[in-house]
Amino acid sequence: MSAINIGIIGASGYTGLELLKILINHPRFHLQYVSNSEGGTTLSQLHPSLAKVYDCDVVKANVEEIAKSCELVFLAVPHQTAMAYVKPLMALGVKVVDFSADYRLTQDVYETFYCPHTDIENLQNVVYGLPELFRDDLRTASLVANPGCFPTSAILGLFPFMSKRIKHTPVIIDAKTGVSGAGKKLSDVTHFVNVNDNLFAYNPLMHRHAPEIAEKLNISFDEVHFVPHLVPVTRGMISSIYIQVEGEFDAVAVLEEFYKDEPFVRVSKKPVDMKNVAGTNFCDIYVKQKGNILFISSAIDNLLRGASSQAVVNANIMMGFSETLGIPNIAYVP
Repeated sequence: MSAINIGIIGASGYTGLELLKILINHPRFHLQYVSNSEGGTTLSQLHPSLAKVYDCDVVKANVEEIAKSCELVFLAVPHQTAMAYVKPLMALGVKVVDFSADYRLTQDVYETFYCPHTDIENLQNVVYGLPELFRDDLRTASLVANPGCFPTSAILGLFPFMSKRIKHTPVIIDAKTGVSGAGKKLSDVTHFVNVNDNLFAYNPLMHRHAPEIAEKLNISFDEVHFVPHLVPVTRGMISSIYIQVEGEFDAVAVLEEFYKDEPFVRVSKKPVDMKNVAGTNFCDIYVKQKGNILFISSAIDNLLRGASSQAVVNANIMMGFSETLGIPNIAYVP
């Protein structure tokens, strides 16, 4: 079988590296074009961990050159920057999996929490890249908005129970993430001295992933009470979620039935942890009911299921491959 030529714009960051690690060994995707905003280097210089594994030139991103050689492009650049690439790439017939927030939300919600949108037309053509919910749409998609890491963890935990939730009651999400989620850019918040032996909330109740969670669950932003925390670990994410439900039902059975055919969701009989999903595309979910209160706990690798491996799953589906093709499934344990 012939390989599909693919490219990466934004190979410098942590998610770019994780994407490279998957694609280097992917049986059907051929890494044809690797770029960042500067160019003029090689992959092994950019990521020394890839020395004697895989090397190629890293060039300055150029849409016309990409379109000449690639059928699909992974776009791992910040919001607002992504729009400037997606619009011409789509016009040239290149399929795109975008890691940024630029195409995850409706125009009005996006502009409320981010910035003015400059590619309204393609907002009508995008598919949200959560395979468990939108697999059929992904099969014919040309543009996929790869979900945020916090929304992935929260939505997968919540969605099976939304029909049981008492309408308009609070959805409380207490989430904790590893420092790699903040990216490579240095800041006071992610400075070793501040993070080490420490734990703290940031952007409580106003984080920009809250409207993404609300929109995909079809509830009001005012009903989502989301507080993320930074914990002193490199990678991983765990969300503790609380909702009020009505009626008598077996919560574990609901969860197991909803995800019984899903290759990358595991229902756990005990509270989940970060380590068992580290290095994989799995989302582990645990549920416990006490009266009308439902506690849901979901764990993912923030760099993989929350970004890079989920992006490759989406690309697999878009290109007609098995969604599990080339996707990491063995955890970094111990």
